[in-house]
Amino acid sequence: MLTGVVGVAPALAACTGEPSGRVGDVENGPGAGTERITYGDDPSQWVDLHRPEGPSLGLVVVIHGGFWKAQYGADYGAPLAEDLAARGWTAANVEYRRVGNGGGFPATLDDVHAAIDAAAGAAGAAAATGPLVTLGHSAGGHLATWAGARGRSDRWAGGPAVTHVVSQAGVLDLRAAVELGLGEDAALAFLGDADATTYEQADPLSQVPLEAPVWAVHARDDDVVPFDQATTYVDAATAAGADAVLVEVTGGHFDVIDPTSDAWAACVAVLDSVASDRRARG
Repeated sequence: MLTGVVGVAPALAACTGEPSGRVGDVENGPGAGTERITYGDDPSQWVDLHRPEGPSLGLVVVIHGGFWKAQYGADYGAPLAEDLAARGWTAANVEYRRVGNGGGFPATLDDVHAAIDAAAGAAGAAAATGPLVTLGHSAGGHLATWAGARGRSDRWAGGPAVTHVVSQAGVLDLRAAVELGLGEDAALAFLGDADATTYEQADPLSQVPLEAPVWAVHARDDDVVPFDQATTYVDAATAAGADAVLVEVTGGHFDVIDPTSDAWAACVAVLDSVASDRRARG
């Protein structure tokens, strides 16, 4: 197991299972200089595309968390997308159907697949010639990592390939999440009446090894999604011959989505390494 460590980050709101003070979708539309793309008829099927001022380093698809629940929306991803665009990336902040507004398995996965396709199409050369990174927090970390394997299923075949994955405190072992009842049985609600095929199609741990490298950025003091969600995944992936790295940070469950934190700086460092490697390859 490979591990990176960064310093202590100031805590956000107390970790009660979900971030406090923000609820639902971004209601007022995208800000200036941001393009909203719809990829379906549902009000939650959209992507806000943030473009850098100069040449793009590539496309980062930002997938918010909230335990797949409808009351938590893409407002969590917007500050990250804005920060990434300021750093030279084309960033797509994705909204999708969640449990309670038409989502769950497999509809949420259908939306993430369609959103990546829509974002890549709108991003143009940024996606065609640069890296296509999925970055997601908590349940979004599950979806970001799942996206790296989605083309193995006929249902989600044919879309643009994910080249790199960054999971921020991601739920990467759905069986364990169900057994532990994480997020008030959120994984069970997301999966529904799951069988072996459901886990094969939806569970990142069941899909190792990925062709894309994965960075699991996680804090040992996370009291919402256990740290061993990351270590179990990275151990299994590396044992299977995959390129998977544990990046240990501090700051509980939410510092990784605070653009002022050291935990977010660790995510940025991963993306800097992706961009540097791309430049070195020409």
